Amino acid sequence: MPEADVLWRPEVNSSGIGWHLGHQAVVNHFMIRNLLDAEISLNPALDALFDSANPEANRGDLPPLADIVAYRDTIAERTHVRIESILKGKRSAAKQLAHVLGPILLGIIHHEYQHDCWIGEMREALGHGAPPEVLSKRVQQVDGYWVLPLT
Repeated sequence: MPEADVLWRPEVNSSGIGWHLGHQAVVNHFMIRNLLDAEISLNPALDALFDSANPEANRGDLPPLADIVAYRDTIAERTHVRIESILKGKRSAAKQLAHVLGPILLGIIHHEYQHDCWIGEMREALGHGAPPEVLSKRVQQVDGYWVLPLT
């Protein structure tokens, strides 16, 4: 998909695919950072840009797609490190954190899938076709959104 299509938005009071990609990452980082680690911000400017508290009219001046992808990749890497440290018992209160981690990750996954659904609709509207179906048997669609059931 061309970068111009990823960064494009249909009108001033809307958000393009690129914003949604960054927003998914910032919510992940806020959840992990604020609830588990109190970690410093990776990039305060991108955190502010991709925060949903930022009015839609202010979401048009996006960085290059490579910067958004790098931001997402760094947050994903940090998330994996934190999950592994909890699951391997390398943190204080690891057993308690393991119980807290499940609902946090479930919320992050649901949030990701909600935005993925919207991104898929935009891809189709722009003539790029839908992304591939989710192959996991653990997820299901509810009202058009992919969710991961608790049971």
